[in-house]
Amino acid sequence: MRKFLFYSVVLYVFLWSSLVVAAESAVSPDTCLECHDDVVTAEDFTASVHGANGCVACHIELTDIDAHMEGELMPGPVDCARCHKQEFKEYFDSVHNFDHPNINLNCTSCHKDIHEITAWQKDKRRANDICVSCHTTPAQEYHISIHSQGVAAGNMDAAACIDCHGLHGIESVGEMDVRERALFRTEPCMTCHADEEMMERNEVLPVAVDTYLESYHGKNFHLGYPEKVAGCADCHTAHQVLPSDDPASSLSPDKLIVACAKCHENASAQFVKFYAHGDMTDSENYPILFYTYIAMSTLLVGTFGVFWFHSLLWMFRGFIENNEKKKALAAGGHLHHIENPHKIYRRFTKVHIFMHLLVIISFLLLSLTGLPLKFSDQAWAKVLMEFFGGSANAGALHRLGAGITFVYFAMALAMSAKFLFYKLQYPAEFFHRLFGPESLCPNLRDINDVTAMVRWFLFLGPKPTFDRWTYWEKFDFIAVFWGMFAIGGSGLMLWFPEFFGAALPGWVFNVATIIHSDEALLATGFIFTVHFFNTHGRPEKFPMDFVVFNGELAKEEFIEERGDQWKRYEEEGTLEQYEVDKPSGALYDFILKGFGFTAVLIGVALTVLMIYAFLYGGHHF
Repeated sequence: MRKFLFYSVVLYVFLWSSLVVAAESAVSPDTCLECHDDVVTAEDFTASVHGANGCVACHIELTDIDAHMEGELMPGPVDCARCHKQEFKEYFDSVHNFDHPNINLNCTSCHKDIHEITAWQKDKRRANDICVSCHTTPAQEYHISIHSQGVAAGNMDAAACIDCHGLHGIESVGEMDVRERALFRTEPCMTCHADEEMMERNEVLPVAVDTYLESYHGKNFHLGYPEKVAGCADCHTAHQVLPSDDPASSLSPDKLIVACAKCHENASAQFVKFYAHGDMTDSENYPILFYTYIAMSTLLVGTFGVFWFHSLLWMFRGFIENNEKKKALAAGGHLHHIENPHKIYRRFTKVHIFMHLLVIISFLLLSLTGLPLKFSDQAWAKVLMEFFGGSANAGALHRLGAGITFVYFAMALAMSAKFLFYKLQYPAEFFHRLFGPESLCPNLRDINDVTAMVRWFLFLGPKPTFDRWTYWEKFDFIAVFWGMFAIGGSGLMLWFPEFFGAALPGWVFNVATIIHSDEALLATGFIFTVHFFNTHGRPEKFPMDFVVFNGELAKEEFIEERGDQWKRYEEEGTLEQYEVDKPSGALYDFILKGFGFTAVLIGVALTVLMIYAFLYGGHHF
C-alpha cells in the first residue's frame, strides 16, 4: 500500500511537470513576440518587471498556441488582481473605480506601458507624471508649489500627489462629509511635517505640527472636531504651497488678511501679526512668548511649592492635634470648657452664600470645559468633550461660566465699594476700613499670623487664633482679583479676537493664550488642592466645612479658630447681632451638602486627571 502511494505521487509530479514544461515551451515569450513585436520588443519585455513571468502569466487563456494563431482562442481582459491583490483591493474602493460613460479607469489607464514597465524605485516624479496627465487644474497649482519643485529636483522627501491622496486607495474629496474633508486638510500634512528629522534635513520648521497642536485650532483637531477650526490646507492651500515670502503664497503679507478673513471676517493688518506657529520655548525667534512662558511657569512652580508645603505641614500638625484631643477626651476631660458650645452664630449672610454658589458653579463649568482643551491629547479629555456634545457646546458652556464669573466679580466690587465708602464720615476712616479687622485686605497682622502658624507647625508655639479673616482666606480673595485680570482679561481677548485685533498686534493673542492657559491651570490646581485642603481637607474640618453653604458657625468652633474676633465682638457688645435663632433645615442641608460633596469629588477627580496628564502626557507648566 505504501509503495502504491509513493509511485502514485511520483507519477503525478512527473505528469504535472511535463504539462507545465510543455505549456511554457508552447507559449514562451519568444513564441509570442514572433508575432507581437509591434507591442513590445523582446529586450524591453525581458527588462520589465513582468519579463520573468512570461506572457501566459497574465494571458492565462492561451493554453493552445495553434488555436490562438488560427484565431480560435483569443485572450480576454487581463486580471491584474490575480497577482496584485492588495493594490486591486485598494483600487476597487477608490474613486478611480466607477462607472462613467466617458471615463473608464483601470490598471492600464495609469500603467500604460504595461509590457515594458520597470520598477519605479519610489521615484515620485514618475507617479506625478501619471497624475497630472488627467488632473490638469490641480496640476497647474501644484506645479509651482515648493513640493513640486522639490520632487522635480529629485528630493524624494518632498510631497507628491501620492503622499496626500494615496497610490491606489484614492478617496473622492468631493464625496467626503464635512468632518472627513476637514481631517483630509490636515492629516496628510502631518504625516511628513511630524517627522522632525526629515524637516531638519530639508530646512523646514521642525515644530510645525507641535505648535499647531498647541494652538486652539490644533487642540480642537486633536479632540476630534477638525470641522470647527482651520486645518493646514485652509491656510497654506492644498496644492499651491509656497513659502510666506513668495508673493504667490497664500500667506504672503499681501494675501494673509484674505486667508485669515475666510474664518475671521474682520481680520485686520494688526490681527494677522498673530504667530501661527509661535514656539514659546524658542527664546531666539519668539522672545516675548518665551519670557511670558518663563514668568507663568515661575509663578506656577512658586505658588504651588509654597502652598503645598504649607498644606503638608498643616496636615501633619493637624493629625497630632486631633490625636491630643482624643487622648484628652478618653481621659474624661476636654481641652476647652465652653458654656453652651453648640450655640450657633452667623458668619456669612445669604448674599455671601449666593455668591459662593455662583463661584462654585462657574468654576466647575470653566474647569470641566477648559481642562479638556488644555490636555487635548488625553483620552479623558476626548471623553469629556463628547459628554458635552462637542467642542462647540463646551465652548458655549465655558462662556456661560465666564459670564457667571463676571457677575459675581461685579457683586464683589459693589460690596467692596460699599464696605469702603458707604457713610464714610472722615477720610481717615477709609484706611481704618481698608486695613481693619473686618477687611479682606492684607495688613501687618497677617505677618504675625503667618509666623505664629509656622511656629505651631514646627511645635515651637501654640496654635494661633484669628480675627474675622485668616491670611489664607485673604490670599484667596486677592487671587480672585488677580485671576479676573489675568484669566478674565486674556479670556476676553480670545473670546473677541477681531475686536481686540483691530488695535492690538496679533501676537498678543499668543501671549493671552499662554497666560489664560497657565493661569487657569494655577487656579484649578490651587482651588482643587490648596483651597480644598484649607477649607475642607485639613484634619479638624474633614470631610467638609459646611459654613460656606449655611453661613453658620458653632460657638466652640468660633472661639477656638477665631478667638480674636469673638473677643472683639464681646468688647464691642455686638455678639447678640450674630446669634442664629433658627438653624438651617434638614432638607436644605441635604441638598446643599450633596451639592458640596459633588463639587469636591469633581475637583478631586480633575486633579487626578491633571496629575496623570503631566506624568504621562509630556505636558509642561
